[in-house]
Amino acid sequence: MTETTFTPTPDQSTAFREALGCFGTGVTVVTTHTALGPRAITVNSFSSVSLDPPLVLWCLAKDSNRFGAFHDCQHYSIHVMAQDQQDQALKFARDGADFSHADWAPDHANRPQLSNCLARFDCQLHARYEAGDHLVLIGEVEKVMYRTGKGLIFKRGQFGGFADLI
Repeated sequence: MTETTFTPTPDQSTAFREALGCFGTGVTVVTTHTALGPRAITVNSFSSVSLDPPLVLWCLAKDSNRFGAFHDCQHYSIHVMAQDQQDQALKFARDGADFSHADWAPDHANRPQLSNCLARFDCQLHARYEAGDHLVLIGEVEKVMYRTGKGLIFKRGQFGGFADLI
């Protein structure tokens, strides 16, 4: 077992990312509607913020080619992906404009809603905060859907899931 210690500086960004990758996260796909149609982005920076009012957050990289679509959105849905939705999450990570591989429908606010996810949080933008090379988006949750099942997990650059306990 090798241990590495360093001060996170710009020239240590690869090591910093590797250290952050030690923390396993769930995989989400955030969707919104734009003047150019539906857009999606795969993110793992999702977290609850508050129960009252119901607030959640996610982070958007400023250098993302989808920055404009999500920076300006007022309504979006955050989908917690099921373990069997890895291909869909990867396709949205590569191309946020192509929904041809997904089963979805718009809701009353025109938010694209993906089918078969484990949970969905339909949000209205509550606040935006600049945070280094990212934008933190906080959404007030207007509606929630969830179901039973296993979630898709991301850790150290790999997807996985939970094993059944005996």
